[in-house]
Amino acid sequence: MATVLVARWAARVFIIAKELTWTMLRSIKTLFADLVGNTRSRKQTEGYDSWLATAALLRRVATVHSEMSEARRKKLYAVLKSNFGLDDHTTAQLIEESAAVDRKAIDLYHYTRQLKEVFADEGRRLTVQMMWEIVCADGNANEFEANIIWRAADLLGVSSRQRVELRQRVSAESVAVARPGVGRAQSPALATAIGN
Repeated sequence: MATVLVARWAARVFIIAKELTWTMLRSIKTLFADLVGNTRSRKQTEGYDSWLATAALLRRVATVHSEMSEARRKKLYAVLKSNFGLDDHTTAQLIEESAAVDRKAIDLYHYTRQLKEVFADEGRRLTVQMMWEIVCADGNANEFEANIIWRAADLLGVSSRQRVELRQRVSAESVAVARPGVGRAQSPALATAIGN
């Protein structure tokens, strides 16, 4: 019994130490970069923070009822890379960091508050479109996914009409590239929930 408790305690201490080490290393890196005249502006840093919040929100949507499928993982990578103009390394780092942010977040408001402050209307609509693209990567959205997108869109200030239009646009694009017979069937309850 005591051995098990010691092992659990040691594992927790290790995880905390690892997180503190990464935080300290990032702080030291930032300090040195500032001392040698890093050209990265505050606006770029704020941009990364909004990218991180977006990536964490997309992860939350992609995993609302199950683990992220390989199709969704690839779509998340592609959507972040193309919409934010990122390179491969930055995109991979963003996705990795978003997992930690998602684990710590309590609710959708954590992400949407930050994104609503930073993004104009078009950016918030793009965020909702990215959510639909992620959940439609491996078929049609189910009730859980439609509900979380509805709640996030509402918190972002995207109207129901715009949300439904974005869903229809993404669905039409998905159907255009999908092979016949692939994907999940949409339930009648979902059609009612999303306004079709």
